[in-house]
Amino acid sequence: MVETLFGRRIIMQKVKLGLIVGLSLALILVVIQNTTSVRARFLWFSGDAPVILLLVLTGVGGFILGLLVALLNFQNKRPDRSE
Repeated sequence: MVETLFGRRIIMQKVKLGLIVGLSLALILVVIQNTTSVRARFLWFSGDAPVILLLVLTGVGGFILGLLVALLNFQNKRPDRSE
């Protein structure tokens, strides 16, 4: 029984690593292939920017937003220690 659980854990770690590597490579390819400059507008700001910069900024913004949501969710589930 222990060997089966240990084997499944190793398989899941390999699957996760494969997904991370595959998605990272796909992201790198998308970023490398999109180097042209485009007109970007946000609220009252407007300007020309390379697509690669917009992709990186969007990715970083999404990561930060996801991190903040996860932290807020973690704080809400933590038991109150004031008692």
